[in-house]
Amino acid sequence: MKNADPIWDHVEAHRDAFVALSDRVFDMPETLYHEFRSVAEHRRALQDHGFRITDRAAGLPTAVVGEAGEDGPVIAILGEFDALPYLSQEPGATEHRPLQEGGNGHGCGHNLLGAAALLAATAVKDWLAEAGIKARVRYYGCPAEEGGAAKTYMVRAGLFDDVDAAISWHPATFTAVNEASSLANTRIDFTFHGKAAHAAGAPELGRSALDAVELMNVGVNYLREHIPDDARVHYAYLDAGGVAPNVVQARATVRQLIRARNLPELRALVARVRKIADGAALMTETRVESRVFSGVSNLLGNRPLEEAMQRALDKLGPVPFDEADRAFAREMQKTFTPDDIRATFRRIGMKPDPTLPLCDFVVPLDRRSEGGEGSTDVGDVSWAVPTVQARVATCAVGTPFHTWQTVAQGKTPAAHKGMIHAAKIMAATARDLLENAALREAARRAHAEHLAETPYECPIPPETLPPVVEPPA
Repeated sequence: MKNADPIWDHVEAHRDAFVALSDRVFDMPETLYHEFRSVAEHRRALQDHGFRITDRAAGLPTAVVGEAGEDGPVIAILGEFDALPYLSQEPGATEHRPLQEGGNGHGCGHNLLGAAALLAATAVKDWLAEAGIKARVRYYGCPAEEGGAAKTYMVRAGLFDDVDAAISWHPATFTAVNEASSLANTRIDFTFHGKAAHAAGAPELGRSALDAVELMNVGVNYLREHIPDDARVHYAYLDAGGVAPNVVQARATVRQLIRARNLPELRALVARVRKIADGAALMTETRVESRVFSGVSNLLGNRPLEEAMQRALDKLGPVPFDEADRAFAREMQKTFTPDDIRATFRRIGMKPDPTLPLCDFVVPLDRRSEGGEGSTDVGDVSWAVPTVQARVATCAVGTPFHTWQTVAQGKTPAAHKGMIHAAKIMAATARDLLENAALREAARRAHAEHLAETPYECPIPPETLPPVVEPPA
């Protein structure tokens, strides 16, 4: 039986191939800027479906862009395929069962994200050819969303300069138009240089870089009392100075991840963190140098695009989960806490329902989150062009992302149904944009109004290059 929207038929026609793509990427989890096999799988799919391909987009070895169509407006569909470290997990298991101790895992569902985005682009490509419309659809295979800010570098390189609108999605525990609310952030590596010495025989001759790092962290901890409620600062030791406690550590590095509601607030908070670093160096008679590793902007909303995507969501309805999907979700929910389940509902501003295993509704457009916020490099795309995203249910209500539970659900039938659903939503939204010049103009005008009030400033300094690595020989 034909679908209610013809473009959904184009999605269904390629369903099996892209489910298989998602599963292959799941089985080869690669972290930021090391996604060599994953990008090769996406490139092969682009080639198989007749896209014109740009390798090493923006100079990134694991970025790829595929374009189809001729002339006319350009719609970008954004995909990702990077994994997270230390989240290896057997798919389908309802207990923590790593496949490889210390291995990677798709703890944010990016195997699904990239496959569905490319499926949507393929459906739009087929529809353009069938309808004889002069327009272009462009798939952006983006690496390193998890901390590497690849899209920020791609924006800085001008890869979105001729794009009319961008569309994306993310796996979730609910189905909704994504609320355009995220935190701008930057990751800065602070390296302290001291002087080595024998820690027992002549400690007075040493100047400890590790002491400086620890004092900096203490200072940042005190700072937390005096920052806006939605600002965040996190840290990780990149180099603690070695493993010999009888040597005064001459060099140590800490990465500070600083988040704020928007770029002006972020810049102000970064200045305060830098002063703390200078103070730590002064107290320890060490020298500090800093290097920006990455940075992303807060998301910029676009009401005309959000309304268009909501129409597509309402027409399609919720993800068609079955009783087997719900039974598995209930088993997975046994590994969650009540707070995990409540967090799902806080994200959509709704009263918690602890009996619901999988989202069986579409969230209304103007529900507002009551939960915490993360960061994404889609934020910088949203400043470059009008952008809209969907959240689509792929896992049990209450699933905490960046955990083994997310990985365990990454190849389930429910996850596959969610990614196909997401592809249909994105394809229908793209089709509406290409058919409706007034919608494109409304989106452009709303975007321009935001920029007139607050112009875009890239959060990564021009001298900072992406921390890419070349593929193995």
